[in-house]
Amino acid sequence: MVPADPALRPRKSLDDYLAAERVAEEKHEYWCGDLFAMAGASFVHNTIVANLVRELGVRLLDKPCAPLPSDMKIFVPSKPGVVYPDASVYCGQPTFHDEHRDVLLNPTIVIEVLSDSTERFDRGDKLIGYRSVASIQQVVLVSQNERRVEVFTRDGDRWILQDATDDGVVSLRSIDCELPLAGVYRNVESLRSQE
Repeated sequence: MVPADPALRPRKSLDDYLAAERVAEEKHEYWCGDLFAMAGASFVHNTIVANLVRELGVRLLDKPCAPLPSDMKIFVPSKPGVVYPDASVYCGQPTFHDEHRDVLLNPTIVIEVLSDSTERFDRGDKLIGYRSVASIQQVVLVSQNERRVEVFTRDGDRWILQDATDDGVVSLRSIDCELPLAGVYRNVESLRSQE
C-alpha cells in the first residue's frame, strides 16, 4: 500500500492522526506518517469476517480471551502504525494507547482477510509490523478467493507458517483453539456462485 504521490502528502503525527480519526466519518490507517483511506469490503469479505468473529466467540466463551471485530485499532510501534485488522483476539486485561480505549496495545492474534487491493500490503510491510508487536503470538491471513488460511506462529525469535486448505482445521495454539475451515467459509461458496 503506497500513497498515490508521497511528495504531495503532508505527514501527520500519531496524535494528529488519532484526533482526526476519532471524529472522521470514514476509517483511515496510519503507517509511517501517511494516511490511507480504507475502502469498503465486499459481501464475501464481510461474511468471512463475521464467520471468524462468531466461531472465535463461541470457542472462547469460557476462556480469558475474546475476539474483536474490525473497528478496534491496533498500534504497531515499529512503523509507527495504527491499523484496523479484520479481527483480533486479546487475552487477559486489555491495554490501550490512551484514555480513549480505542487503540489496543496487546492483541494476542490479528487476522486479515486478504483482498486483491490489500493482499500485497497485508503480506508484506503490515505482516512485518505485526510480527514486531511483542504481544502478538499469531498472525492469521485468510484468503477470500479460495479455502486457504495461513497462520504465522511466534516460536521464540522465529515464525512458523502453517497452512490449512479445503476442509482443514486452523490451529490457534496461543489461545488453545481450533477453527474448522468449514465454519470460516460458511455460506461463502453460495455467495460466490451469485456474483
